[in-house]
Amino acid sequence: MRISLGRDFARALDPCILARDCGIVPDATQSQLLTTTARKTLVCCCRQWGKSTITAIVALHEALYGAPAMVVVISPSQPQSTELFKKIHGFWEKLPGAPAAEQESLTRMELANGSRIISLPGSEKTVRGYSAATLVIMDEAARVPDELLASVRPMLATTSGRFIALSTPAGKRGWYYEQWERGEDWARFSVKGVDCARIAPAFLAEELQALGPLLYSQEYEIQFVDQNTSAFSTVLIEMALRDDFRPFI
Repeated sequence: MRISLGRDFARALDPCILARDCGIVPDATQSQLLTTTARKTLVCCCRQWGKSTITAIVALHEALYGAPAMVVVISPSQPQSTELFKKIHGFWEKLPGAPAAEQESLTRMELANGSRIISLPGSEKTVRGYSAATLVIMDEAARVPDELLASVRPMLATTSGRFIALSTPAGKRGWYYEQWERGEDWARFSVKGVDCARIAPAFLAEELQALGPLLYSQEYEIQFVDQNTSAFSTVLIEMALRDDFRPFI
């Protein structure tokens, strides 16, 4: 059954309508992420906020209404990328009248409108060779190697495409931390556990007791914390590198 042209036009204009047609009712921050037109976006959020679900809708919207689009999904491992691809595929299956899949596998799909969706592991070697991407989504971006960013950026060189990096924090290190703290020209979205209405306060209390304050602050309060293995904190190291630093005597 072909959906009405009016509804299809509304979806094209507003990704939030596409989300609702896929059974997702986005909250205020999710709606902002769905509708942002920023070319570079950082998402730093707590566990279970729905970052994968919302970016799957973003990816599907690009594939449907930005055709012929090239959507690339990257995660630290292929199984993680495949899970995000499955979400995209599942939402596509729910839409009556969506373009048919001309080629389809567990990790990629090509639609009749010319759009492609490809999932890749977060390895510098595996992403080289792909080009002309219109949207790149990097999941768990704080946990992929720094050199991967240098391999991903050329994918967008000829398209002025969008790049969305989403993650929970993983220490005061790596490109994701540096860009979150000091990067320019990024749209930033952040959500703590207490700000997510879908997470019960009782669950957060249990997680704090189970994880301890340090890990809890990382997973649910989106704090970039020093690793337990560090002999010196990041603050002390940065102070020592300053020209005006004077050690205690």
